[in-house]
Amino acid sequence: MATKPAATSSSGTPVLSVQNLEAWYGESHILHGIDLNVNAGEVVTLLGRNGAGKTTTLKSVMGIIGKRTGSVRFNGEEIIRASSDRIARMGVAFCPEERGIFASLDVRENLLLPPVVRSGGLSLDQIFELFPNLKERLNSQGTKLSGGEQQMLAIARILRTGARFLMLDEPTEGLAPVIIQQIGHTIARLKKEGFTILLVEQNFRFAATVADRYYIVEHGKIIDGFMNSELQANMGKLHTYLGV
Repeated sequence: MATKPAATSSSGTPVLSVQNLEAWYGESHILHGIDLNVNAGEVVTLLGRNGAGKTTTLKSVMGIIGKRTGSVRFNGEEIIRASSDRIARMGVAFCPEERGIFASLDVRENLLLPPVVRSGGLSLDQIFELFPNLKERLNSQGTKLSGGEQQMLAIARILRTGARFLMLDEPTEGLAPVIIQQIGHTIARLKKEGFTILLVEQNFRFAATVADRYYIVEHGKIIDGFMNSELQANMGKLHTYLGV
């Protein structure tokens, strides 16, 4: 087994600090002591096989896993016992893999539904600049959108809220290459504008275009980690970890 990585990168201010995080679904013990940090302005990617605990880590940070222990600190404040709505109002947003688009609502209604929890959220004009497809589909119902358009809408919706710490779960899953490229450009632009992003991805080739650092999750633990500049040197291990 690989040596457990240092929890921080060489520089930066931790926005999120997770220590010894354990989580359960009912009687099933999923996370077994997750340790990770995300620094201000970083894109950090969790890589691992299906069922490794990546999504559970995001949900645990967001407070939507009922039973969890350990420490989760956001901007220095302990939130392990905070409710998910309080965590959201602190500026944390979660974009789930299933996207959660309301099928009976049109694009405009889906965009305007979530409350603005903090100042600094993107305006509709700024969102349409990022995702021009959504402006063209503004009056289309959720059921009429392609998978790529639904993913754009799911990300756009959380950008309205004012959250500056974004957790994105498999944003490229099942999407066409041209849409994956657009999602990548969006993440790069958000990073440039000061957003901090914790990303779950299976597609490490996509992750390589946006990530600053990686953590490898296996059996509910962080087993390795490295900087994006070290990716090529770690490709052999990465293929072993991910089974690709």
